Amino acid sequence: MNPFDFIGSKMYEFRAPQIIHFGLGCLKKVGSEAARFGKRALLVSDQSMQKAGYVAQALEQIKAGGVEAAVYDQVNAEPTDKIVDEGLRIYKDNKCDMAIALGGGSPIDAAKAIAAMATNTAKVPDFMGLNKIAKPAAPIIAIPTTAGTGSEVTRFTIITDTARDVKMLIVSDFLMPQAAIVDPLLTISMPGWVAASTAVDALTHAIESYISRKAQPLTETLALEAIRLLGTYLRRAWANPEDLEAKNYTMLASTVAGMAFSNSSVAMVHGMSRPIGACFHVAHGLSNAILLPLVMEFSCVAAPEKFADIAEAMGENIEGLTLMEAANVAVDAVRQLCDDIKIPRAIELKLKQEEFMRMAPKMAEDALASGSPGNNPRRPSKEEIIEVYGQLFK
Repeated sequence: MNPFDFIGSKMYEFRAPQIIHFGLGCLKKVGSEAARFGKRALLVSDQSMQKAGYVAQALEQIKAGGVEAAVYDQVNAEPTDKIVDEGLRIYKDNKCDMAIALGGGSPIDAAKAIAAMATNTAKVPDFMGLNKIAKPAAPIIAIPTTAGTGSEVTRFTIITDTARDVKMLIVSDFLMPQAAIVDPLLTISMPGWVAASTAVDALTHAIESYISRKAQPLTETLALEAIRLLGTYLRRAWANPEDLEAKNYTMLASTVAGMAFSNSSVAMVHGMSRPIGACFHVAHGLSNAILLPLVMEFSCVAAPEKFADIAEAMGENIEGLTLMEAANVAVDAVRQLCDDIKIPRAIELKLKQEEFMRMAPKMAEDALASGSPGNNPRRPSKEEIIEVYGQLFK
């Protein structure tokens, strides 16, 4: 018998930042991390972070490390190539050596693209797809303020091409931050709906990473732990923003899930949610949240053993159930969690059914073109994606 003929004998790769600082108050590490990369930084953020006082806190720590910083705080909820171009102008005008992102997924996505543009002559749309960035980006330090996107530990960014009105998924090892500074104290000021939608985004990352056809032993281990943490602490973190234990563990779950999906993949939910964001300007986390239970229901028949694992990780008792019964418990558990933290229905997001379904064929084509649905255990057809879109209104 060949000693390598056993399950799990395949070789895998796993990518993560050089260093991850995690814990209450670890924002103070940004100064020493920035000092590793040069003398001038561009701090990329948004107006909500400015108003919350987090930009000032970060600047204080950066300067304490002996690094000067220019600020670009005009990133919006769906960063575009024009926003990246403006950030790049400020980066170059101030002769910056690095990009430091402070905020949710949008500032981190924008900072990654700015860092790539700083060392490459191509335009942002030229980066769309897999490994289209020719040269290493400028150093990136990512400081997340939401427990959801996991972008601080991924090699992805999503930027909207304004000329084509397309949300571009850009994937490159050069987009992996050199350092992630994950301080749960920075999530306390999140509005309830942001906390809810971003946390379900993290749960989506974990679930899709676990069921993905590209899953591997390391990502499966991380994904299940993220699901367990969110099943245990998410309700508490949403209900009481000052529950530091719950905030700590939901933030940990987000980062762990980010490492999982960055090294495996997302699947059908993300493929379907990006066109909703592009066409109807629904926040990414909310798009994922409203789709997640429906896509799980569609998918579980193709991988019932994995969905049974998800049910157990969510804290559900599946003893005595058949495999499919246990798989369906996972779907019900996620649906109940979404209800408990008040994830809105499609109609509450002011999505009009007639207009939405008119766009559904194009959105289904865009979803399939992204490649993400191909990672799903049950690969959908265009017609099946349209059918799932329609279920949003039931």
